[in-house]
Amino acid sequence: MGSEANVIVADGLRKYYGKTHAVDGISLAVRHGEIFGMLGPNGAGKSTTIEMLEGLRTPDAGSVEILGLRQPRDATAIKRRIGIQLQTTALYPRLSVTEILDLFHTFYRGHPTLPTDDLIRLVDLDEKRETRSKQLSGGQKQRLSVALALVNDPEIVFLDEPTTGLDPQARRQLWDVIRALRGRGKTILLTTHYLEEAEQLCDRVAIVDHGKIIEQGAPSELIQRYFQEIAIQFQDGHGGSDAYTRLPGVAHAAAEDGLVTVYSADVPRTMAALLERETSGEGKLRDLSVRSATLEDVFLKLTGRALRD
Repeated sequence: MGSEANVIVADGLRKYYGKTHAVDGISLAVRHGEIFGMLGPNGAGKSTTIEMLEGLRTPDAGSVEILGLRQPRDATAIKRRIGIQLQTTALYPRLSVTEILDLFHTFYRGHPTLPTDDLIRLVDLDEKRETRSKQLSGGQKQRLSVALALVNDPEIVFLDEPTTGLDPQARRQLWDVIRALRGRGKTILLTTHYLEEAEQLCDRVAIVDHGKIIEQGAPSELIQRYFQEIAIQFQDGHGGSDAYTRLPGVAHAAAEDGLVTVYSADVPRTMAALLERETSGEGKLRDLSVRSATLEDVFLKLTGRALRD
């Protein structure tokens, strides 16, 4: 894991809170210039892991190397070279966007910084530069918090659940900002529980559950690794997935909250068998759809449950 291309290396990270293993042996390596996502449900250990990488929490076991420097030994040198956007950022409510960014520049006297005007353009807040932060929308506040993480022109940007609570349009606007950061050569590590976000943004993801990484790789590679089949999805209030696993062409089936997903290597035969079941009264095919497999299917197969917002 010690390749020169790796700018973040974590080995065997553990964090305990009493008997709770919040992080239970996580190892990962993030390459220069990539968007790396930690994907998993709330409470999986993503935020605790990222806080240990940032130096905000001390691991109970394991090691962290950032840009060839060690946490916590080189914490001061590391802080100069990283940017952090926390899950919740307290902004000065009576200061404008420009005033807040100018204030943060004063924290880095003697160190290179990005000009306020460049930051405002980067996060697309030109029209809000003189607006007080308390008057910004949720998406605008999130983009401002990302700008604050970039004041010191960091090499690595940590984003912890950056789009939680945003509407779809605001979420996509922030995705554009994140892609622009990668275009400027930044390395980005983000946590998310949005499967679409991970699939759309990330070069590679680590799927985290119960404090462990259960799988990692490029989203397309993970999908291909676990699914050569097509997903057939429908509502069935009659029960579980067992009855569907025996149908022709079906490699795997899953059911949760009445939603059945059948993975078929032979869609025509499987569909014929499903229609025959419905005709004979064994089940109803409500809201039926056919689609390619996604990261959501990978998560469902690995954990036995869907990843809900």
